[in-house]
Amino acid sequence: MGKVALVTGASRGIGRSIALGLARDGFDLALNDIDRQISDLHEVAAEVQAIGRRSLLVTADVRDKTAVHGMVGQAIEGLGQVDVLVNNAGILTSARIEDITEAQWDDVFAVNAKGVFLVTQAVLPHMRRRRSGRIVNIASIGGKRGGPGQAHYCATKAAVLEFTRVLAMELEDSGITANSVCPGIIMTEMGKVNLGDQASIEKWEAATALRRIGQPDDIAGAVCFFASDASAFITGQSLNVCGGVIFDGG
Repeated sequence: MGKVALVTGASRGIGRSIALGLARDGFDLALNDIDRQISDLHEVAAEVQAIGRRSLLVTADVRDKTAVHGMVGQAIEGLGQVDVLVNNAGILTSARIEDITEAQWDDVFAVNAKGVFLVTQAVLPHMRRRRSGRIVNIASIGGKRGGPGQAHYCATKAAVLEFTRVLAMELEDSGITANSVCPGIIMTEMGKVNLGDQASIEKWEAATALRRIGQPDDIAGAVCFFASDASAFITGQSLNVCGGVIFDGG
């Protein structure tokens, strides 16, 4: 039986690229997103199957503990196991601190931070029983260096980074690793919040050492590395995949 990865938020953008990258690396995929993304999720499933790997759709809202546990159970029952968890589901809105509503704050934290916690908590008993697993959390360089208009988003990504570090500490000799990938400015529907016009694109290109905007496949490569045996001695780390917007090691 081949290895299995569960990817949240897999219907488009970075999640889609991660799923397809893992499929090309020989993983079968449990593909998660919310119900309204089901059409896009079916398209990703077809692409996974065209690569020659199995896929299973496991819709659930990562904010809902009951739904999350059902999703993980469905993935294990349908595909036999979960070797890799990629917590990718996330949302991004833009507003200055004075204008962020309580509902906006709560929504972003519920998906980006609570969702990572709930899905990880649901998968861990299975991975611990097998004494094997890779957990890869999609954070952001915004969690290391904030930006105006995104205090709520950046705060969630900082939370994901610290959650991942503590998770790695608590996993100890379990055979499970936990790491974060920190995208920079990536050309996705969500990323276009930062790329509203050509002037914004040019600004970010100029701010990036490689002088280009990132693509979803750039993130998929980093995730596939953390999902592979090549990363077996790496845990609790964060990897900037930003083309050189920032240079700290986090």
